[in-house]
This record gives sequence, C-alpha cells and structure tokens, in this order.
Amino acid sequence: MFPLVRIQAEAFGVEVALAYASADNFTTRPVYRPDAACWLHGDAARALTRAVELAHPLGLRLRLLDAYRPTEAQWALWAHTPDPEFLADPRSGSAHSRGVAVDLDLMEMAGGAVLDMGTGFDEFTPRSHHARTDVSPEAQRNRLVLLGLMTAAGWEYNRHEWWHYQLPLARDRYPLLSDKLLGADTMMG
Repeated sequence: MFPLVRIQAEAFGVEVALAYASADNFTTRPVYRPDAACWLHGDAARALTRAVELAHPLGLRLRLLDAYRPTEAQWALWAHTPDPEFLADPRSGSAHSRGVAVDLDLMEMAGGAVLDMGTGFDEFTPRSHHARTDVSPEAQRNRLVLLGLMTAAGWEYNRHEWWHYQLPLARDRYPLLSDKLLGADTMMG
C-alpha cells in the first residue's frame, strides 16, 4: 500500500507554499523541483484535516511550508547547515522523511494575510523557540493559537521551532522514505 497522500490546497482547505521548492529558504536555493507536490503519510493527512477543521471557525487557514521531505533532501539540508538544534541528523532521520511532519504557519481566511509569527520560517535562532517573550505580543498569540490547533489535532510540537509539528512516536512507527518512492524525483538535479 502506498503510504503517502497528496495534499492539494483545494481538497484539504490549506495553502501550499513549499519553501524548499524555491530559493526562499535558509539555503537560498531550491532543494525541491519547482513543481514538487506536497505529500503526507495518510495518518498525518488525517491529523492535518483535524487541524484545518479547528482553524476554520476562527477564520484561519493553515499554510504548509514543508511536509514529506525525501531523505535525500534531509541530507542536502544537513550538508548546508549541520545544526542539530534545528535539523534532524539524517543518520537518525527526520519525521519529515517519514511523511509525518509539517512546517506551517497561519493565514487569515478573509484576505489571505499571513499572520505575524515573530520570526521567519527556518530562522535558526533562539527567537524561533516556543514561549519567547522577545517577539511581539501579536506573534506570541499567533504562535499559541497554532500550538493549540496542532496539539488539539494530535500533533507534537518541537520546542525549538514554532513552525514544526509531527505525529507522536514518529521514529518508532514510521519508516524513512526515499525520493524514489514517488516515481519521479522531487529533488533538484
């Protein structure tokens, strides 16, 4: 059975803006092909649906910045910045490379404005940690809303990254997945 589900914006009620399919990420170059699709394990797709259902009555929409990340991409990111505070060592594997992690932020449903989260996605500084009081009160509130939505929907948070959520026991329950699983390379050549 194929473990991954394609996350399409319209079908899931999310915005898909894969940061690693562009140069707008910490490596300053695309890691994925520009036409890379967004994928998650079926269990994670169901948890994402729960989070979307919780966000909707608040007038909020989830914007996915990363989801399934091929093991090959994890190696590329690690080669650029081998920082275990913000990146999983590819030797032990990332929850992204198992299809059970998302990086995301929040948008307003009306108008589509991205909410202030205090730092940019993949800003590898202590200000990206949860429970920071050195970001604006609005950003603190937005981080707490995201934290509440995601944990209520069954996700675990990463204390170092306000944007990262993963399913519980990811390493125990889900195998690492290769770029070759999708049949066409996701990675840049």
